[in-house]
Amino acid sequence: MSEFFHMGGYAAYLWPAYLLTFAVLGWNVLSARRALREARAEARRRLTADREDGA
Repeated sequence: MSEFFHMGGYAAYLWPAYLLTFAVLGWNVLSARRALREARAEARRRLTADREDGA
């Protein structure tokens, strides 16, 4: 198991690369969820405004 974590002597390069990759993927997911939430809220505001104008 120790050999796996040592990565053949390249652990100092590989683990930060893995960490950066997963951090960027996580940020991408969170950013997409936030954008979806904001888009839904904007759509609700527009629908509400349209209903009030048409009523």
